[in-house]
Amino acid sequence: MTDAPQVFDRRMLESLVCPETHTRLEYDAEKQELVSKAANLAFPIRDGIPVMLRDEARVLD
Repeated sequence: MTDAPQVFDRRMLESLVCPETHTRLEYDAEKQELVSKAANLAFPIRDGIPVMLRDEARVLD
């Protein structure tokens, strides 16, 4: 068994949208986040799974 983090499947981007604005998301591989420029939010990806909850999102600078 390996402790390597799971990788986000970019194919999910085709079906995921921002829960606030229903607009397209961008994948930030370095920060492991899905970014909604329209909502000015970044949603974390944990263990390869996007956490699409407003309370878990980071407000962009």
